Amino acid sequence: MGFAAWRALQAIFDADRHGTSPKAWAIRTGQAISGVIYGGLALWAFELLDEFEDIGEADEEAKANSMAAAAMALPQGDLLVLLAGLVMIGFGVGNIVQGLAQDLGKRLRCSDEFSRWVVPLGKIGYGSRGLAVLPAGLFLIVAGLDAQSSDARSWGGALQAVEQQPYGSWVLGLMAVGLIAFGLFGFVEAAFRGIRPPPEIC
Repeated sequence: MGFAAWRALQAIFDADRHGTSPKAWAIRTGQAISGVIYGGLALWAFELLDEFEDIGEADEEAKANSMAAAAMALPQGDLLVLLAGLVMIGFGVGNIVQGLAQDLGKRLRCSDEFSRWVVPLGKIGYGSRGLAVLPAGLFLIVAGLDAQSSDARSWGGALQAVEQQPYGSWVLGLMAVGLIAFGLFGFVEAAFRGIRPPPEIC
């Protein structure tokens, strides 16, 4: 929830001082979407704590199908599900591009030598995080196009579908290593990231 709140500060108050150019608004929109996704993950985690038990695989898939069915029952519901899938795809692709193109070291207040060691963790991590959400987004797009809520998958179910493909276990293993790298880079950012809030906030 703390990370989701930080994303809100970035998007609403321009905590990173991106400005108001079209590119800046695109970045801040991406930050807002990221905040919504992480807020949803946090609420899901709180729900698990409240129930004092893990949700089984079948229950998790049934919940994903039920949510998709509820969305499709709304006017233009299939388009809403399709849009949700496109948002997830955009989030995933954006993370991959961020890992490949963004200079992650410029926002760290640490030595150049240390930065050279930790920036690859961030690049691998952002790319892996992007790849991890793509399967769920693709299933939502298929569900929206077919107007079949049964095509929707939870995040775990989507990754399980990847595992069932040739070399899928290797793909998931590499993805897991990448997500660990993202977590480690998060600790580095917590310690060394420079934050320059706009003067009106200070």
